[in-house]
Amino acid sequence: MWIEIKKVQNLMMAEMWKDFFESEGVPTRLLPASGEAMGQESAAYRVLVPQDKEHVIEEILRKL
Repeated sequence: MWIEIKKVQNLMMAEMWKDFFESEGVPTRLLPASGEAMGQESAAYRVLVPQDKEHVIEEILRKL
Protein backbone atom coordinates (compact mmCIF):
# COMPACT_ATOMS: atom_id res chain seq x y z
CA MET A 1 0.00 0.00 0.00
CA TRP A 2 1.22 3.50 -0.88
CA ILE A 3 0.83 6.52 1.40
CA GLU A 4 1.06 10.24 0.71
CA ILE A 5 4.18 11.88 2.10
CA LYS A 6 3.99 15.27 0.41
CA LYS A 7 1.56 17.30 -1.65
CA VAL A 8 3.28 19.79 -3.94
CA GLN A 9 2.10 22.54 -6.26
CA ASN A 10 3.60 21.43 -9.59
CA LEU A 11 5.25 18.61 -11.50
CA MET A 12 8.77 20.03 -11.19
CA MET A 13 8.60 19.99 -7.37
CA ALA A 14 7.06 16.51 -7.40
CA GLU A 15 9.88 15.19 -9.59
CA MET A 16 12.45 16.84 -7.31
CA TRP A 17 11.06 15.02 -4.26
CA LYS A 18 10.80 11.77 -6.23
CA ASP A 19 14.46 11.99 -7.27
CA PHE A 20 15.52 12.84 -3.73
CA PHE A 21 13.63 9.96 -2.09
CA GLU A 22 14.74 7.47 -4.74
CA SER A 23 18.37 8.55 -4.25
CA GLU A 24 17.86 7.49 -0.62
CA GLY A 25 16.62 4.09 -1.82
CA VAL A 26 12.88 4.65 -1.32
CA PRO A 27 10.59 3.82 -4.27
CA THR A 28 8.34 6.78 -5.06
CA ARG A 29 5.22 7.39 -7.16
CA LEU A 30 3.64 10.63 -8.31
CA LEU A 31 -0.08 11.14 -8.82
CA PRO A 32 -1.95 14.27 -9.85
CA ALA A 33 -3.88 15.46 -6.79
CA SER A 34 -7.07 16.29 -8.65
CA GLY A 35 -7.23 13.24 -10.91
CA GLU A 36 -5.98 15.13 -13.96
CA ALA A 37 -3.84 13.44 -16.60
CA MET A 38 -0.22 12.78 -15.64
CA GLY A 39 2.28 15.29 -17.01
CA GLN A 40 0.32 18.50 -16.39
CA GLU A 41 3.11 20.87 -15.32
CA SER A 42 0.96 23.26 -13.28
CA ALA A 43 -1.23 20.65 -11.53
CA ALA A 44 -0.78 19.76 -7.86
CA TYR A 45 0.78 16.34 -7.24
CA ARG A 46 0.82 13.81 -4.44
CA VAL A 47 4.17 12.18 -3.63
CA LEU A 48 3.61 8.58 -2.52
CA VAL A 49 5.91 5.99 -0.91
CA PRO A 50 5.31 2.42 0.26
CA GLN A 51 3.72 2.33 3.71
CA ASP A 52 6.53 0.17 5.08
CA LYS A 53 9.04 2.94 4.18
CA GLU A 54 7.20 5.69 6.06
CA HIS A 55 9.65 5.55 8.99
CA VAL A 56 12.59 5.93 6.59
CA ILE A 57 11.03 9.02 5.00
CA GLU A 58 10.28 10.52 8.41
CA GLU A 59 13.94 10.10 9.37
CA ILE A 60 15.14 11.62 6.09
CA LEU A 61 12.82 14.61 6.44
CA ARG A 62 13.80 15.13 10.06
CA LYS A 63 17.44 15.52 9.01
CA LEU A 64 16.68 18.24 6.44
